[in-house]
Amino acid sequence: MAAAVRAIGSLGRLPAAARAGPTRHTPPRGYACRNISTSSALQDRTHVSCDIKGDVAVVRFNTPNSKVNTLSKQLSAEFTDVMNEIWANETVKSAVLISSKPGSFIAGADLNMLEACKTAQEVTQLSQDGQKMLEKIEQSPKPVVAAISGSCLGGGLEVAIACHYRVATKDRKTVLGTPEVLLGLLPGAGGTQRLPKMVGLPAAFDMMLTGRNIRADRAKKMGLVDQLVEPLGPGLKAPEARTIEYLEEVAIGFARGLANKTVSAKRSKGLMQRLTDYAMALPFVRQQVYKTVESKVQKQTKGLYPAPLKIIEVVKTGLDQGRDAGYLIEAQSFGQLAVTKESKALMGLYHGQVHCKKNKFGHPQKEVKTLAVLGAGLMGAGIAQVSVDKGIKTILKDTAQKGLDRGQQQVYKGLNGKVKKKSLTSFERDSILSNLMGQLDYKGFEKADMVIEAVFEDINVKHKVLKEVEAVIPTHCIFASNTSALPISQIAAASKRPEKVIGMHYFSPVDKMQLLEIITTEKTSQDTIASAVAVGLKQGKVVIVVKDGPGFYTTRCLGPMLSEVVRVLQEGIDPKKVDAISTAFGFPVGAATLIDEVGVDVATHVAEDLGKAFGQRFGGGSIDLFKLMVQKGFLGRKAGKGFYVYQEGVKNRSVNSGMDEILEKFRVPANPDVCSEEDIQMRLVTRFVNEAAMCLQEGILSSPVEGDIGAVFGLGFPPCLGGPFRFADSYGARQLVDKLRKYEAVYGSQFTPCQLLLDHANSPSRKFHQ
Repeated sequence: MAAAVRAIGSLGRLPAAARAGPTRHTPPRGYACRNISTSSALQDRTHVSCDIKGDVAVVRFNTPNSKVNTLSKQLSAEFTDVMNEIWANETVKSAVLISSKPGSFIAGADLNMLEACKTAQEVTQLSQDGQKMLEKIEQSPKPVVAAISGSCLGGGLEVAIACHYRVATKDRKTVLGTPEVLLGLLPGAGGTQRLPKMVGLPAAFDMMLTGRNIRADRAKKMGLVDQLVEPLGPGLKAPEARTIEYLEEVAIGFARGLANKTVSAKRSKGLMQRLTDYAMALPFVRQQVYKTVESKVQKQTKGLYPAPLKIIEVVKTGLDQGRDAGYLIEAQSFGQLAVTKESKALMGLYHGQVHCKKNKFGHPQKEVKTLAVLGAGLMGAGIAQVSVDKGIKTILKDTAQKGLDRGQQQVYKGLNGKVKKKSLTSFERDSILSNLMGQLDYKGFEKADMVIEAVFEDINVKHKVLKEVEAVIPTHCIFASNTSALPISQIAAASKRPEKVIGMHYFSPVDKMQLLEIITTEKTSQDTIASAVAVGLKQGKVVIVVKDGPGFYTTRCLGPMLSEVVRVLQEGIDPKKVDAISTAFGFPVGAATLIDEVGVDVATHVAEDLGKAFGQRFGGGSIDLFKLMVQKGFLGRKAGKGFYVYQEGVKNRSVNSGMDEILEKFRVPANPDVCSEEDIQMRLVTRFVNEAAMCLQEGILSSPVEGDIGAVFGLGFPPCLGGPFRFADSYGARQLVDKLRKYEAVYGSQFTPCQLLLDHANSPSRKFHQ
């Protein structure tokens, strides 16, 4: 039951598949190979090929010009043709499905194919075609074995679970999962019906509602995979090529065994699994599970994401009314979900991630092999962790031994967390940590290729460390600042080589937050940008590149919204209510809680800087309220008190009663015309969106795509809305401008719409995303 109701947390975490050149597979020696057909169709096949080895047909997936295989119309059609030929060939007794790409079995459906559909009916038809094909595999008189290496996700997993047997490599790259929910969809080729029968209802719900990846060894324990194959080391060929050949040999052996009845496809279930299956066969137990899971999903999604509830409904229909009813509602629901604005928003974020996982600035002249991080605080240690974790030799420098010890301990704790989750072994953890050097001086900086400073947010401190660093680093070394608001050109003013200075703004906690915002000045060289992007991508980040200016993009968008949050609090709405109103709109963290998380002192500092830069437009709430909070030590979570009281191990935090006096002191009258819950939501969101549009208008942002990615992955803008620009498209620029004008009449210039939004409002055909 616990697995069934686990959090459907990371709706911002979307799977990304990069594209690259095709790979070619050469069959292993010693096999009697022949192609299955000499028909003209064979000559035209580009995605699927087939060899016959004795009495076993080996079907190979290989999408051309791509790093991964996807279930496109072309691949599906060729796969259907090949399987029909196998079924018609009397000499073939069984089949093996395998990929020619080492890191990908099948990574899912081709999203372009789905997005090309104009109606829900077209998508439903695609689903039904997939269901029919996989049902033929499931009912095949000739056993079919899936040989899995690499990503086996979405439609790829549906292909695998329709087979009679699954063999997988016990490799870190081999993951199985149903990530459709993260795209606002559900498994649409029979997965919602087969998965609960294969792994049990609780585990199936956990997989489908979270979209989490399952590693091969875990998949074996769950009954998702029948056999594991240990990866091979290097030999005459590369390890990956040797492993795939070995996997193929093993799979052929099992296919033969299934055909001649020496191997059984029946799985022996443990006592717990048998008891769970028995319990789930009882209708009243199932009803209780549905009720519990629905309640959990409603609580976590606030009803803003239709896919999770549809998944529950479809599974329920199949189990309670039979497979025909289950398949029908699965196909219909798949079609309905694909045309929802939520699915389009999540797919837009997926494409945006793919876009931001590429280095558009070319290949850097020199790879960053040694990185130095200045400051071993929360941010510095986090940057060190994500760097050393990806094989970059990292120096962590601080000015005090106590701070350095704390930073090194944070890195150890982060990596040890992976050991506890079994995604790293203790040996791998220690091996990674051996590349981290903690120190109090600049020893070794002469070999650094990049230095990232994460020292205190004060321009004089930044200038001091920049000068110290430039005295010891080599000429090619890049200096990057992790400032969240200070203009990079001001920091670079103290540099002898401003072309080598760049901003690299990470988000806290660094090992969890996916975004890296890179900031360039007019003097930053193309190679410096290329190097910074390359480091960010190596660290596993989604990277946006913006122009320099106060607050850059992310902090600048957050500023006006947080100022409006303070005004709402001053108007008498209590912090818990403000949080409830903002999370009901789709923000993962409540607006008052966000200030506590950021740190009231940091928020004060940033608000002052942005207020000086942008004047009255960044006004709203009183900055003196923040200053009084800082005076009283109410700095937020890190101090144990902010708007809320934070205690170790206490989940339900209470409002800080010490804030009553402060809020009363800064109380302002509320205008009932603009204080409904919807108005409060729109006051926060319109200021955010207006500022984002202003950043695009001024050239701070290079595209709406990067603006959406930055807002969702850096600031928690609701993923179901797809980002500020996609929200402007779906809500309507005219409607947004009307809202801004309504609030402008009450509050003044803070709500004056920017020219770009006005242009879009006056021309309804104009969209940020075409």
